[in-house]
Parts: sequence; C-alpha cells; structure tokens
Amino acid sequence: MCGIAGFFDAKADFGGAKEKWEAVLKEMNRSQKHRGPDEEGIYLGRNCGLAHVRLSIIDLSGGQQPMVKRAGGNEWAIVYNGEIYNMKQLKKELQEEGVTFSTNSDTEVILAGFMEHGVDFVKRLNGIFAFALWDGRKQALYLFRDRLGVKPCFYAKRGSGIVFSSEIKGILCYPGMEARVDKEGLCEVLGLGPAKTYGKGVFQGVSEVQPGYFIICQGEEIGEYCYWKLESHPHEEDWEETAEKMQDLVEDAVRLQMLSDVPVCTFLSGGVDSSLVTAICSRELQRRGKVLDTYSFDFRDNDVNFRANAFQPSQDRPWVDRVKDYAGTNHCYLECRNEELYEYLFEAVEARDLPCMADVESSMLYFCSKVAKRHKVTLTGECADEIFGGYPWFHKKECFKADTFPWSMDFGPRTMLLKDEVVRELPLEAYAGEAYHRTIEETPVLEGESPEEKRRREISYLNLRWFMQTLLDRMDRTSMHTGLEARVPFADHRIVEYAWNVPWNMKCHGGLVKGLLRAAGKEYLPEEVLYRKKSPYPKTYDPAYERLVRQKMLEVIEDGNAPVNVLIDGEKVKAFMEQPSDYARPFYGQLMAGPQLLAYLLQVNYWLERYRVKLV
Repeated sequence: MCGIAGFFDAKADFGGAKEKWEAVLKEMNRSQKHRGPDEEGIYLGRNCGLAHVRLSIIDLSGGQQPMVKRAGGNEWAIVYNGEIYNMKQLKKELQEEGVTFSTNSDTEVILAGFMEHGVDFVKRLNGIFAFALWDGRKQALYLFRDRLGVKPCFYAKRGSGIVFSSEIKGILCYPGMEARVDKEGLCEVLGLGPAKTYGKGVFQGVSEVQPGYFIICQGEEIGEYCYWKLESHPHEEDWEETAEKMQDLVEDAVRLQMLSDVPVCTFLSGGVDSSLVTAICSRELQRRGKVLDTYSFDFRDNDVNFRANAFQPSQDRPWVDRVKDYAGTNHCYLECRNEELYEYLFEAVEARDLPCMADVESSMLYFCSKVAKRHKVTLTGECADEIFGGYPWFHKKECFKADTFPWSMDFGPRTMLLKDEVVRELPLEAYAGEAYHRTIEETPVLEGESPEEKRRREISYLNLRWFMQTLLDRMDRTSMHTGLEARVPFADHRIVEYAWNVPWNMKCHGGLVKGLLRAAGKEYLPEEVLYRKKSPYPKTYDPAYERLVRQKMLEVIEDGNAPVNVLIDGEKVKAFMEQPSDYARPFYGQLMAGPQLLAYLLQVNYWLERYRVKLV
C-alpha cells in the first residue's frame, strides 16, 4: 500500500529543468510520506513525472517503485497504490504467454499485463488499486482506479497537462496550485458533507478518478472512460443456492485478501460483519498453525455513559468477548479518551484534506495509529451494510419514500447555524437535491421490476455510490495516515455484483436484516452473534466531551480571525449550544448528531485556516 503522485504535459520538457521538477516530485512524496514510510522513488521523463512512497507488504526486498520496463525501444513506467489479490493467478497466466518477471510484486504483474494486453487488462484485476502508468510507445499517461473506489486518486488539469495524487495535498504541491474553493465547493462541504459528489475534489479545479474508470492523457486530450459498472439482471438461483453462493464468495474474498508477506490482523466489533471476517481469518491461520490478532475500539467510561437508542441498541464489549473466545484470537482492547478524541479531530482533517466525519473519523484515526505500531495490514467488516441492506433507511417507510438522501433527511442542521446571507447565496438544498436525483437517474433498472423493488435498487445504488464511498474514504485516509493498510473483503466486486441482483426477500430472508449474509456465515459463528441486532461503530456518550467541544466552539466564534465566522452566525451557534443534544436525531448517517455538528464546524474552521483556503 502506498501513495502515488505525478504530472504529465505533452508540450513540456521536464528533463530540461531536471533539478526543478525532481524537487517537485520529492515534495509531492514528502506530503504523502505517511502513506508509504518504508521507501520512496521518482521517475522523470520529457513529458511525464512519477512519484511514489511505499508501505512494503508484498515482495519486501523487491517491487520498488516507480517500476520501469523497456521493450522494442520504448519505455513503460508505473506507480501503484493497492493490492491485487489474484496476482498469483494472473502472473501464471502471463508466464504461460511468455512473459518473464524479475520480482514477486503485483506491481510488475500490472505493468507486464498492460504491456501485453493494454487497458483491457484492468478488467482481470481483483483488488483495490489506483495507479498511474506511462506508455512510452503511445506517449500517453493512464490513471486507473478500482471498481468500488477503495483507493483514492485525484487530479487537476494544468494548462495542456495534468497533475495527480493519491491525496489532494500532493496536487497542492505542484507549482501554481492554490487551495481555492468556489460556491460549488462550499455546497459540497455545507450541503453534502462529510460526503462529497463522486468525481469531484471540492477544491476548485480538482477532480477525482471515479470508481471503475480510467483517464487517458495523450497529446492535449484528456479522456475519461468507464471499464466497470453494475448491471441489473434477473436472479435465477433459489434461496439455498443463493446462500451457498454467497458463502463461497465471502470465504474466497477473505482468504484472497489475507495475501501478505507480513502478519495480518482484523478489526473486531462483535457485529456480524467484522465477526465473520475475523472467524474466517482465524480459521485459516489456525490451519497454518498461527493465531490471529484482533482489535476492538471503545471510549473511556462508555460503560458508564452509554445511552441505548434506536441506532445503537447495545454496547459492543460483551459481544467482542464472545467472538474472540469462540474464534480463539489474540485480542487487544483499545480505548480513546476525550482529549485524544478532540485532538485528532484536526489531524483527521489533514488526513482527509477536507472536513470529515468529526469524532467518528478522529477516533478511527486514533485507533489506527495504535494498531499500526504492531501491524501493517488489517481486514475490516466495512461495506456489508451497504451491500446487504443493513442500515435503518433500507427498512423505514419514511426513508424509503423520501425524495432525498435517506441518511440526511433533516436538512435543518445544515443551514440553521449559517449566516442568513450565506443561506441566500448558496443553494445548499437545491444542490443536494440535484446530486440525489442525478444518482437516481443513473441507477441500473431491471425491466418489469415492481415499483417497490425498483426503489430498493435506488436506495442500494445511493448507498454504494455515496454512503459507502464516504466510509471507504474514512477507512483509507485514517489507516494510511498512520502507515496501516486496511482491506475490505465485502467490497470484492464479485460480491457486489452478485448481491446487487439478489431480490430483497432473499437479502432480508425471513424478514431478518442482512439475512443473506447471516446465512452465509452460519458455519463460522455461534447463533447469538450471527443474529445479534445491528449496532454501528461506537461513539462517545461522555458529556465531558460535549462540554469540551462546546467550549472550543465558543472560543472560535469569539475569535475575530477565525475563518469559519464568515459562514456561521455566532448568536445562532450560542443558542444551539444552550439546547440539550439529541443523540437520536443524527444529521448524517446514524452517528452524527448535535455534538458532531459542532465538531464538524470546528473541522471546517481548521480546514479553512490550515489549507489557507481562498473562498472565491
């Protein structure tokens, strides 16, 4: 797992100012060193520069990047971030075609496969990836991103060329790039945040390679092409066949993603998703004579302060105990204090380059920093709720019928603390509405499907394109910021493709939330864990944390130099802070309620200041 960056311009001669442009590449590497603390390298040609920082997971002694190959008088070079889980199979197939290899890395498999088969080779990759590839024969630069968008890749057009990076901060290292945010960018932050529109980078001029797409830069032309998308087809298998097929897919995805030359661990919450991943991993390692390390996360004194509600009906610790004993893992309990939770709010902004999921994100960043001291690779249960219909909005009638994002139905909190003139100038609700309807129109339909099933698909597609992407971004940035590689077996595209066409009465078999996934895990988990009611990622209920956030927010609105004050109304904020917090009415997802709204505004303030954002 790594960080990539670079630039391309068909009209340039970067080699003519070698020292200058090598310095730029090194600065781009420096900005993303957290993604790859083990090694770094650069490549500079006449029209193209590539930069890479490496977290060594596969082929520890080889696989250095940028990797360069030569054939027929031409040169190909690649920088790559990710893991190709079927690399051994692909390598064997290429060797049978006569290709020779000098390393055991998946990087070389991608490069050699592209040289042999061109862009279509990407369709054969099973993995998480973002890579830039220079084709000297065609004098073209390619940017590829994995099907579900697990790994990030941003770019900006500069003159007749392009600048790209795993994280936006790398792009901002390029000469002449400024952190500018226009009205559209503010609509993203205030109207959609912590989500953002797929394909957009919020900063003016910054875009994102969409999941399942690649970019070609050749001459002065920049083209965007889709190589993968979901398709709707009738589901042919009966219930028993479907459950068996899903079990096979989940088992295979987890085992494939254990591919590593360093030890792997798992995150274990006690819910069915992470428990199933853990149980499969543990059984596989036991077969090899090894014991799996697992980690769970909670907050100091949550056993005292916890308040059950519709979104979080129970605490996780008792369930973690059951699973770690049942699966026989070596478990570590991690806790976060209020002070750490607050401090990491701002490091989380630097990890994401944007305001993010407030303390939901800062806590994950803190926990990843602790896990990274012992491990480089972890497997998580992320994405199962989006794929198998686990969230409340898949089931509640008011969400089902809502003509808006079902996880952000209450738009009031987004505008009630803003200045009146900001609300008038920024079409926040209209912007969010347009984004929602655009995605609804993109949803792959199935001819002859009932209106209810059609709506199920729409909600599923919204989740895959929006909510899941927000959580994948959170997982990538918080883990990679600390030098930890997080893998998400449920985001295997084979699982997503198959589950997409499974009808709702099977996904929710017997009226049970995520019934299909639970059936797929029956051979690995005890019934009490398998059928536990969903409880999301934990958050703090300590009133002392809320008091801390309120005090810091008060300091901000009383600071005449705080940049967020051009957007928010101090008197409205004070009045809001005098009201009791409502933990049961989140404004985003299940976890972001009153305290998180204040924390999010603190992040906005830090982002504007730290990145010296120019509002245009």
